[in-house]
Amino acid sequence: MMNDIKLGTRSISLNHRPFIIAEMSGNHNQSLDRALQIVEAAARAGAHALKLQTYTADTMTIDYAENEFFIDDPNSLWKGTSLYNLYQEAYTPWEWHKPIFDRCKELGMIGFSTPFDETSVDFLESLNVPLYKIASFENTDIPLIRKVAATGKPMIISTGMASIAELDETVQAARDAGAKDIVLLKCTSTYPATPENTNILTIPHLSKLFDCQVGLSDHTMGIGAAVASVALGATVIEKHFTLRRADGGVDSTFSMEPEEMRLLVDETEKAWQALGHIAYGPTEKEKASLQFRRSIYVVKDIEEGENFTKDNIRVIRPGFGLPPKYYDEVLGKKSRKALKRGCPLSWDML
Repeated sequence: MMNDIKLGTRSISLNHRPFIIAEMSGNHNQSLDRALQIVEAAARAGAHALKLQTYTADTMTIDYAENEFFIDDPNSLWKGTSLYNLYQEAYTPWEWHKPIFDRCKELGMIGFSTPFDETSVDFLESLNVPLYKIASFENTDIPLIRKVAATGKPMIISTGMASIAELDETVQAARDAGAKDIVLLKCTSTYPATPENTNILTIPHLSKLFDCQVGLSDHTMGIGAAVASVALGATVIEKHFTLRRADGGVDSTFSMEPEEMRLLVDETEKAWQALGHIAYGPTEKEKASLQFRRSIYVVKDIEEGENFTKDNIRVIRPGFGLPPKYYDEVLGKKSRKALKRGCPLSWDML
């Protein structure tokens, strides 16, 4: 049995409702005020955690706008910009992290981040974050994995694009370096992702392969994939989050708005509650409904000694008479006493 992962007063496990993460990413649009508004909106919507990304353009790439350093893919949301300029636009200033995390704490949410290099891990350690997230594009960066794992804090690792062999190397490196609590997130690294490419049947397979909890980093639109993933054992759901997609921003197109986040929180909890356990027969709540089953009733007055016929007894609701399976057995037998219409049939009447 996989251990619960404790995060203050919250726990991540199959025994608790799904842990919902609102990913701010670059949706602050370079405004700290907006960033704090996003935190507040996420808290009101019921998210359990808010996640940042900790990097600078210089820790991600080099200032070069040619060849593979320039995005010219016609299908990309970020076509026409260099990698360096994209990261400059999207990054969260490091001096904002503390006020954002402080606001999360005030509002009862867990604030944490995705580091992208060793310096960002050191910085986040100085802020005493309670857990770490590894992004899909960094899940093969073994030195980074070891650095994060050495903190001993829980690690959430997105699996986008990774083969089983790569994931095995990543998980083994993390465990060897000291990570005890690992959650893998099934992830499709397209923005947005389509349901057809989400393949959430991988969730229980991942859990079995690596003996760990598994969740979903969801880039699809809406909540359908996330709710369905809970039925397959997802304990963590991560969604990009913004105030309004119409406000624009590097990730706004595939980000969730507050009303949608509230729906996600509510419906994933309902899905988790509905899992229950394997059960047959009436539940305690259902027992009162047994009366609405069918049973055998007298539908015409019957004299003492008169035969039971299809004309004077029928299988109808409610369920206080003999069960319907005895109908053929009762037909042709004689009544022991006079019976009134509307009387439920019982063995002592035969």
